[in-house]
Amino acid sequence: MSVYGKIIAVIGGDRRMAEAVHFLLRAGARVRIAGLEWEDRFAGVEVCTSGADALTGAQVVILPVQGVSPDGTVYTEGDVPPCVIDLDGLRRVARGAPVFVGLSNPHLNRLCEEAGLPLIEYREADHFATWNSIPSAEGAIQMAMESTPFTIFGSRSLVLGFGRTGRAIAMLLRGLMSDVSVAARSELDQARIWAAGHRPVEWPKLADAVAEADIIFNTVPALVLTRDILSRAPRHAVIIDVASAPGGTDFEAARELGLTARLAPGLPGIVAPVTAGRIIAELVVRHLRRTDAMEGER
Repeated sequence: MSVYGKIIAVIGGDRRMAEAVHFLLRAGARVRIAGLEWEDRFAGVEVCTSGADALTGAQVVILPVQGVSPDGTVYTEGDVPPCVIDLDGLRRVARGAPVFVGLSNPHLNRLCEEAGLPLIEYREADHFATWNSIPSAEGAIQMAMESTPFTIFGSRSLVLGFGRTGRAIAMLLRGLMSDVSVAARSELDQARIWAAGHRPVEWPKLADAVAEADIIFNTVPALVLTRDILSRAPRHAVIIDVASAPGGTDFEAARELGLTARLAPGLPGIVAPVTAGRIIAELVVRHLRRTDAMEGER
């Protein structure tokens, strides 16, 4: 399925989805939106008053990175009226239309299965997460710059976790001439950290590394910065937690200890919505092109 001339329904979301709409329009798609702030109503977009109207006849459906709530309410921002995805609405789309969503749940899984629609959950897909790690890392470092009275240059940075986002943060910090340490559990990650030019920290020695850090970036989606570990941090230390809410930091303990700690989920949509929106749109386009190619080989 190519994008040109196809009806794509974009339901809900933040500024990322608005930027994705612009990209899809340039690719020749016919776009309908609902539950999304849209200022330029004369750019070939059909603004619908309900999700069901936008879904009617749609050949592709794109839902927000944040997904939908357990009752089917789609994530929206600002004063935009909420939209609901239900079985009646999904049965209005074209047969076999793919439904893209950042993060799904059992309710949406069941609806798509009953409607006979393929569901593509993209937020944790390696290719999407790798592209998305760069705006996440830039946003985390921007937050650190805003929260510290000193420069990244010459600072001592500690990154917890060496997944996609952890690797990107460490790489950018090193480019800014920070002294970068990275804590990880596995021996393989320890070797990768060393090979990348950072200082590896064994997990049992995390408290000692925290005691020497000026800035701490957490990417681990579990409580790793406990009260005991935070009590070792210097009083000037700043903690930026980019793990999924509720993060991996004991924020109450951080406040009581006088530490600056900020939870920063969804950074791509906040600090780089143009790039983040293009990443989503390009993911959709690539998926549809692969589908075309596979069907052509049959």
